[in-house]
Amino acid sequence: MDESTTLSDLAIALYTVNRHAKTAPEPQHLYYIKKEAINQLLKERKAKKIGLHFSDHPKFSNQHSTLLVKVDDYYFHIPPSKDDFKELEHLGSLDQNYRNPQTKMSLSKAKRIIYNYIGYQPDRKQPTKKRYKSSYYTPSSLGKMEWPPARRSHRP
Repeated sequence: MDESTTLSDLAIALYTVNRHAKTAPEPQHLYYIKKEAINQLLKERKAKKIGLHFSDHPKFSNQHSTLLVKVDDYYFHIPPSKDDFKELEHLGSLDQNYRNPQTKMSLSKAKRIIYNYIGYQPDRKQPTKKRYKSSYYTPSSLGKMEWPPARRSHRP
């Protein structure tokens, strides 16, 4: 973490990324950078493991647990390790007392802060322009016909 980025800024960035990931059509990358940043914070002892919660969203109808982590004044859930089950208390169902303060930060700024913190280099591919293709679209044949029409005789 550079000098200008505080733990509070990083917590707000994690909150912003997490909030966007919940509604994103493809959230894998956002959840990945969130998990990487939290794991690094845990290694540096800047975040604290609180306990385990049952997830509100069971996978394939099976109940599973998530690890509750506190970063500054914010709480996040990440997948637990096997050791977490041995070392931490299970808190049961999600507790609504663990609520994060409402904050505003743009997703691009939040990603920049987290990328900087975890040392991640996003791919710098040139975005390819995708042409709009509707499944209902039928290309017009106007202008593609021979003009003027050639006289075709069907007689031999």
